[in-house]
Amino acid sequence: MFSVLSYGRLVARAVLGGLSQTDTRAGGGGSGGGGDYGLVTAGCGFGKDFRKGLLKKGACYGDDACFVARHRSADVLGVADGVGGWRDYGVDPSQFSGTLMRTCERLVKEGRFVPSNPIGILTTSYCELLQNKVPLLGSSTACIVVLDRSSHRLHTANLGDSGFLVVRGGEVVHRSDEQQHYFNTPFQLSIAPPEAEGVVLSDSPDAADSTSFDVQLGDIILTATDGLFDNMPDYMILQELKKLKNSNYESIQQTARSIAEQAHELAYDPNYMSPFAQFACDNGLNVRGGKPDDITVLLSIVAEYTD
Repeated sequence: MFSVLSYGRLVARAVLGGLSQTDTRAGGGGSGGGGDYGLVTAGCGFGKDFRKGLLKKGACYGDDACFVARHRSADVLGVADGVGGWRDYGVDPSQFSGTLMRTCERLVKEGRFVPSNPIGILTTSYCELLQNKVPLLGSSTACIVVLDRSSHRLHTANLGDSGFLVVRGGEVVHRSDEQQHYFNTPFQLSIAPPEAEGVVLSDSPDAADSTSFDVQLGDIILTATDGLFDNMPDYMILQELKKLKNSNYESIQQTARSIAEQAHELAYDPNYMSPFAQFACDNGLNVRGGKPDDITVLLSIVAEYTD
């Protein structure tokens, strides 16, 4: 199964044939106008077990998770990629990434954040997970993107190998930096059992790469987990984005779906020299083909904000 999540001012409609859409309009607040900016966002994803017909409920694609939330001061979105290695220890990796993203979403909707400090959203959410009365184990990368409506500034925090691109005039004008300890071992937030503390790789939210960038109307923001970036180089992503001609919600949705579908197809092509395979070769490994993985894509356009 594959799923499309839609965020905007239109009501999503369920479609037969396994395609599901969810309306999370998160209505806004604030007066609008006054030159405020907002994001029109559509999301699409595949779980790695797509061919087995498995799709988790909610905003989760396999071990990936995501959220889009709206507050009167900002639009906020995020993606997270649960570390699959926990499955070897009987732990569902999607629980950590999903809980992290749901906590971030709740904090934004409650107004418990500062738009210029996306690391603060990650830190508070992670601390809540650490204090959870129900034990939660796992690890996850995370990327948080915040558009401050009034200042027109994009504030980001990226921990690990998920990330974002800002595209203007068909070119990438701003992007996240990938954080790796070593090959295929990204920075990550973790909660380990007491006996494994100090052994399980765990980074602080403060280690996230943080940036601020002035956006313009019509800028395209693509936020995704590594399942996209490991399988599609920039030039392929930009080719798909050329199909996006305006900020119409349905057009954004269609383009997000097209990008996710292409990445999913390439992930299972054994003869394709993917960005991941090239990175592996650069590290002395003889690897070729795509990288089967969960894929989450959130595609946004900066538009005039209306309540």
